[in-house]
Amino acid sequence: MKAVRLHQYGEHPVIEEVAEPQITGPWDVIVDVGAAGLCRTDLHIIEGQWDPIQHPSLPYILGHENAGWVREVGSAVHNVKVGDTVIMHPLTSCGLCPACRIGQDSHCENATFPGINVDGGMAQQLLTNARAVVKLDEGLRPQDVAALADAGLTAYHAVRKAADVLFPGTHAVVVGAGGLGHIGIQALAAITSATITVVDRSEGALELARTLGAHHTVLATDDATVEKHVLDITNGGANVVFDFVGERGAELLAPRLLRNRGSHYVIGYGGAVSLPTIDIISREINVIGNLVGTYNDLVELMTLTAQGRVTLHTAVYPMDAALDAIADLDAGRLIGRGILVP
Repeated sequence: MKAVRLHQYGEHPVIEEVAEPQITGPWDVIVDVGAAGLCRTDLHIIEGQWDPIQHPSLPYILGHENAGWVREVGSAVHNVKVGDTVIMHPLTSCGLCPACRIGQDSHCENATFPGINVDGGMAQQLLTNARAVVKLDEGLRPQDVAALADAGLTAYHAVRKAADVLFPGTHAVVVGAGGLGHIGIQALAAITSATITVVDRSEGALELARTLGAHHTVLATDDATVEKHVLDITNGGANVVFDFVGERGAELLAPRLLRNRGSHYVIGYGGAVSLPTIDIISREINVIGNLVGTYNDLVELMTLTAQGRVTLHTAVYPMDAALDAIADLDAGRLIGRGILVP
């Protein structure tokens, strides 16, 4: 089968022929990939940022946002059958460790992470397991939802965690309305009553944000101007700032947009949060990390998607154009999500 494989950090992946995956365990599921999302994490993987954390054996297949059709199942699988349309939770979890027992799939002690530390879905077939597959509503196509498997799930997970404090009269500020942020905006509009303000460097991204439920938008020119506008709009700062960028200075700006007792939800990454401890104490502000999401988060997100309350803004590329898609993402030419279709 054809696949997009990384052979060396700092170098372009290679599109090449590889062996098809095989069923080896009773809970295994093989999926014919209908679409694989392209994520900024893929750029960080290519750069080598994930090697100290996950240390995959190179070469391996990229792609951690995947949807398609069940091709083959192991002997113990009963929650899906051959031919079902499915989206995959990013991790294949064990179901037995303490984290799995309380539904925290992303922290499974025995998980694999296709596309991060084992072969992923930028290929014609993907090996996953029964705990990772979510059967899709008949009206959903893999290429319309694939990127929700990680980007959408991560954005929804952060919003879901904050939803209890985002009641009427509160303010949520979204930093970055791109591939992650444009999903977060829709999740905020769908499950909270907060007033939503979106900050981005792109007028095109802000225009999209307004159509998705943003009440206010701020063009990111310089930090001082952004801070002034946001504090004016929110009457003193946000209750929650969702930082979907996490680098290039956004991670330093975000805490300045909070009111006292507010929370900075870190979703994007690549930079470093720097806060004087006296500010954390005197203002009682929180910095909260967000890693992917739970299986139930993904089920809820697919429900919102089937209802038409969350949609992906995408640019679709054939698998053969994977390197073009990666270049477009790296250069900032993508608004929304890049999707590779075998």
